[in-house]
Amino acid sequence: MIRRLAAVAAAILCLAAASDPAERLADPAKEARARAIFQQVRCLVCQNESIDDSDAELAGDLRRLVREQVAAGRSESEIKTFLVDRYGEFVLLRPAFSVGNALLWGVPLLAAGLGIALLVLQLRRGREEPELSEDEANAVAQLANDADHDTMAPKTRPDEAPRVT
Repeated sequence: MIRRLAAVAAAILCLAAASDPAERLADPAKEARARAIFQQVRCLVCQNESIDDSDAELAGDLRRLVREQVAAGRSESEIKTFLVDRYGEFVLLRPAFSVGNALLWGVPLLAAGLGIALLVLQLRRGREEPELSEDEANAVAQLANDADHDTMAPKTRPDEAPRVT
């Protein structure tokens, strides 16, 4: 129990250390709103961290920008729209659903599914040997007949006498 409390306290202290106290908003409710938005905005340098978790200089700039927007009384959706207009949809950790995003995710999955389906059909169909024409069948029979006669003939040259062992 004590270890869990210590881990929670350490996590809270780390989160508190992630932002400069001088940058925080005076109103705790506005600061909480800003922190909630920080969790949804991607650090463009780190790319897989929110700006709340990142120590990059650009993340600090984005935190200041979000705090300014919150202090100005803008809503969360207005702030996100401002960030997307300025930095592109990549700035959001969870981009909004759109046809472009659906195509971006759906087309590769569709192509992979189509490839797997074609592979399964090909494997089920199997490789059938084509039928031989009558001429080809006669030629194969003649070769087989000649091979049988060759195996029965002695393996000596005509100018060589057979060996006795």
